[in-house]
Amino acid sequence: MSKIYSFTTPIEADIVDAFCTLQKGFTDQFVYYRKDKPVRYMGLGRCVALSSVDDIDCVYAGDKEEPPVYFSFNRFDATNPAAPDELFESFPQLHFLLPEIVLIENARGSFLQVNSLGPVYPGRVERFYRQALAASPRTRRTIRYTREPDSREAWEQAMAQALDAIEHDRVKKVVLSRRQKVVAASPFSSKDLLVNLIDGSAQGTVLMYRYADVFFCACTPELLVRKTGQRIESMCLAGSAPVGETAKEREAYGAQLLADEKNLEEHDYVVAFIRDVLMRNCYDVQVPSEPTLLKLPTIQHLYTPCSAELLEGTSLWDIAAQLHPTPAVAGTPVGEARMLLRQIEPYNRGFYAGACGYVDGKGDGEFSVALRSGVFDGEIGWIYAGCGIVAQSNVASEYDEVALKLQTILSAFDGEAKAVCADDSKECSCEAERGAHES
Repeated sequence: MSKIYSFTTPIEADIVDAFCTLQKGFTDQFVYYRKDKPVRYMGLGRCVALSSVDDIDCVYAGDKEEPPVYFSFNRFDATNPAAPDELFESFPQLHFLLPEIVLIENARGSFLQVNSLGPVYPGRVERFYRQALAASPRTRRTIRYTREPDSREAWEQAMAQALDAIEHDRVKKVVLSRRQKVVAASPFSSKDLLVNLIDGSAQGTVLMYRYADVFFCACTPELLVRKTGQRIESMCLAGSAPVGETAKEREAYGAQLLADEKNLEEHDYVVAFIRDVLMRNCYDVQVPSEPTLLKLPTIQHLYTPCSAELLEGTSLWDIAAQLHPTPAVAGTPVGEARMLLRQIEPYNRGFYAGACGYVDGKGDGEFSVALRSGVFDGEIGWIYAGCGIVAQSNVASEYDEVALKLQTILSAFDGEAKAVCADDSKECSCEAERGAHES
């Protein structure tokens, strides 16, 4: 049994400002930050890496008994024999990581947590607490960059292979991705991209994992699974349409999406898969019969929320492992689609479309699917996005759909874009997500 010591104290500070101040001394950094509500965990340093969070003896200290927070960043296809690019290859393959410091913002308040393998030295907590309270307000900056376009011919070849596999009944759906290289005009930091994603126009959950000089970050709309007590939540997110230039156009595109057979078929594969996993592991499974729309700044998706009560003896990690990858990021049947992707895609996806999230010491937590993401070293990076391919898919429209999705991670380079209004029922005066300024 592993033994850890965890000291937690309330803190009246903006945890993002505090993180930006404290992060200078730590090369290991972890972020799971929901923009829609206070489910926000920002970790610094690595106290310990574990293969499992079962059988951990935690000794609590401090003013509050907040459970320790373990981060978990998992690859899309961890057994893929193809080598990832040189940036993804730098990350170790670890399951759960307990940071030395975790800045927490949740329904109970804001906290500073310090973890250790021995009793936590109070002076250390006081020093971090003092630095966090004295943190200056964060600033944003725009990073100019150029993009090296991926090959449209290569995309057409990949689509041809995918459609051939569908025609010959090898798969019903496969999710292809595109990757582009980004070269910055000046050095940038993980903090730069993180702050732009948190304060900018992208919507969803912001993820970041920094290891030494490389860092992965994303702003994803897709929840894989959330556990609160025995309550489980998930979502089916598949099928996409543009948003247009006006609220009227957005409404028209949304109505078309809700009636489009191709997108509904793609979505139904995900619904059936997630329902099946929940039925095996849960009771009181609730899955609506019809999807609604999830509206984002540059794109909108078919969306079906799911919920259930988890059977005793099944952990969050157990069900996350069964759910990932879903047909929304691999295809269907999932196993065959993943093998097909190894043949078609000329790169290993690394963390792109992986399951990334956190588990706390009580077994609660959540994982998101790392979409709209990129991996960087402060000078260059690779950005990723994908789309589902079924028999009715069109080469050009799918290519354009991925281009829309890439705008989310590109917004991390834009220090001026403002958050958009959450009210989609009327015209919004906020700036729409436009990506960063290309030189």
